[in-house]
Amino acid sequence: MRKSRRAQRGITLIEMLVVVTIIALFAALVGPKLFGNVDKAKRTQVHAQINSFMTALGSYKLDTGNFPTTDLGLNALRVKPDGLDQWAGPYLPQDAPLDAWGHAYLYKFPGDHGDEPDIVSLGADGQPGGEGNNADIVSWSNK
Repeated sequence: MRKSRRAQRGITLIEMLVVVTIIALFAALVGPKLFGNVDKAKRTQVHAQINSFMTALGSYKLDTGNFPTTDLGLNALRVKPDGLDQWAGPYLPQDAPLDAWGHAYLYKFPGDHGDEPDIVSLGADGQPGGEGNNADIVSWSNK
């Protein structure tokens, strides 16, 4: 059996360039949307972690009668502080993680915003304040 020349033909350079151009256009249009969602996902992750800390801190307070001091920090949720017999932890399954940008959370008790501790992620830039992805994410606000 003899195959026709048409069945043996490969992909031409023009066809390959058209496919590459379509892929590039698709990436240019969809890529920024995907990366925008990555930033949103990081902010959502930080909000969820802060909520998890606040839940664990509530359990800590129920057992001990008070929140950990600023000096004890979130580490008191994993390691029993000296002289605290009512501690029934650990209150977190693992050490407090870094925020989504690799920075440690800031913890303060007594806090400046009510009766509960203040927990802060300084955002992508790791500096206080900022806008957008660099904005602080705080325990006393859902923004």
